[in-house]
Amino acid sequence: MDQKRIRNFAIIAHVDHGKSTLADRLLELTGSVPLREMRAQYLDSLDLERERGITIKLKTVRMRYGDYVLNLIDTPGHVDFSYEVSRSLAAAEGAILVVDATQGIQAQTLSHVQRALDLGLKLIPVINKIDLPTAAVDKTATELETTFGFTAGEIIKVSAKTGDGVLKLLQAIVDQIPSPLGDGKNQLQALIFDSHYDEHKGVVVEVRVFAGSLTKDKLLAINSGRIFSPVSLGVSTPIEQEVKELMVGEVGFIASGLKDLSWLRVGDTITLAADPSSKPLPGYKKVKPVVFASLYPENGEDFEALKKALEKLKLTDSALTFQAESSEALGFGFRVGFLGLLHSEIVGERLTRDYSIPLIFSFPSVAYKVILGNGREEIITSPVSWPDPSAITTALEPRTNLSILVPNNYLGVTLDLCKKHRGEVEEIKYFSETRVLCFVNLPLNELIVNFFDELKSITSGYASLDYDLAGYKKADIVKLAILVHGEEVPSLSQLVVRQKAEEIGSRLVKRLKEVLPRQQFAVAIQAAVGGKILAREDLPAYRKDVLAKMSGGDQRRKDKLTDLQKRGKRKMARLGRLSIQPEVYREVLSLKG
Repeated sequence: MDQKRIRNFAIIAHVDHGKSTLADRLLELTGSVPLREMRAQYLDSLDLERERGITIKLKTVRMRYGDYVLNLIDTPGHVDFSYEVSRSLAAAEGAILVVDATQGIQAQTLSHVQRALDLGLKLIPVINKIDLPTAAVDKTATELETTFGFTAGEIIKVSAKTGDGVLKLLQAIVDQIPSPLGDGKNQLQALIFDSHYDEHKGVVVEVRVFAGSLTKDKLLAINSGRIFSPVSLGVSTPIEQEVKELMVGEVGFIASGLKDLSWLRVGDTITLAADPSSKPLPGYKKVKPVVFASLYPENGEDFEALKKALEKLKLTDSALTFQAESSEALGFGFRVGFLGLLHSEIVGERLTRDYSIPLIFSFPSVAYKVILGNGREEIITSPVSWPDPSAITTALEPRTNLSILVPNNYLGVTLDLCKKHRGEVEEIKYFSETRVLCFVNLPLNELIVNFFDELKSITSGYASLDYDLAGYKKADIVKLAILVHGEEVPSLSQLVVRQKAEEIGSRLVKRLKEVLPRQQFAVAIQAAVGGKILAREDLPAYRKDVLAKMSGGDQRRKDKLTDLQKRGKRKMARLGRLSIQPEVYREVLSLKG
């Protein structure tokens, strides 16, 4: 294949700006998918992607346009999956920047563009949804020009729904995006930018060849040191099609046949075992999870199945981390790290749907940092691991730098929301005549609970945000313990800032009172920090009518029976133990912070 006729590009966009629909039109116009087989969101193969209308996993597809081979790398749009975007961009020479004509530039758009510019990619600006009555095409074009420096002639206006302007975009891809560099005669260097597991082919990795050529000879993964013989090589058209060789500049897949999920990792460099390159490609910055939660199978017998499912998911999602843990109430499970709340929701739903494992999730938490009296520093991600308060010299919580893009008339309520969630407004810029860009330093724990939902609600859905981690800051963090009948329930404990402990504790004990079945004795439900009770609810006992069968009789006999009942209840309360069933945990843990 002529290297000069290869074009590798990604599509980047904010959520719901029509990226997947634009990919559909490209597949149609290049004849990659016959019209009779075409369906909406063709590249979004997961049911969750179709239901939520978002792309979760990056996809690759090879298309032909005249004499050119176009390799599209489709990317997610949600902020939780920014890592997927960075991997896609590293395998391309150009990117199509899609902006919705009815919404304009969003906060996430700004960060995507910066990533692409940092990598030196050629950007093609596209205004989508020009067919809608509410489309503000000229206004959006002006935003693109003033924000990123595009000229009016560079901006392509399309309707992904009708196909209007998409042919012009295809020609621009050929004319403007450069062909890949690299020497086919050098030692093989191929970057793994994605992977998944296939029951028959083993570990399958998506690669971009940067030097040399890739054949079915024995291969070496430089960083892991593993040598393997490929089962097959191929490309997605979007149907998997085997090839004998992947040339320099091409994007394709390697079916390794390996069953050990840890042998091939995203970011590793593939080279020939017989003539290895000594220099690995830069790869990717290791991503760190920011949200942690415990996952327990509702049925304890599903523990091993859950472990295997998490291992398979980690192969397709390198940001996922997990380690085994146990709970007296819930048995064996895992402490899992995620990139955000949506990421955790997606993983949970995939485990439940794809692997048929009903789960119980703990409350989400972040990674706090504590400095102990002996000077030792520890990272704490679980309430169970929280040290004794007397041993803690300083507690620090992770912070984020938020970029919030909001219409002018919603600025006041947005700033009030930030203040409510302990945010510090650092700067306000007028992004355009009608929109404001706010820069806010906010605790990560406040962000992951329900900040985004509240922001969308108070701004009628017009606000957008993006965030980056911004180090740690001193905070008064305490362990909020939930006590049921005098015993702590570790699975319901949380790490919270002291000023919100009473509010959160009160909400939790009320919820627990609603879902906890009544017992033969009264049960006290309490929220406490240290030895101080912050909130309490009492679950009344069942009371049998011991006088029901008495048609008459002396009052002293009735009093004796009721007194015996009271003494029995007191004895049961003193000696009884309460066993909380999994469905109770599921109901309580579904309550947002």
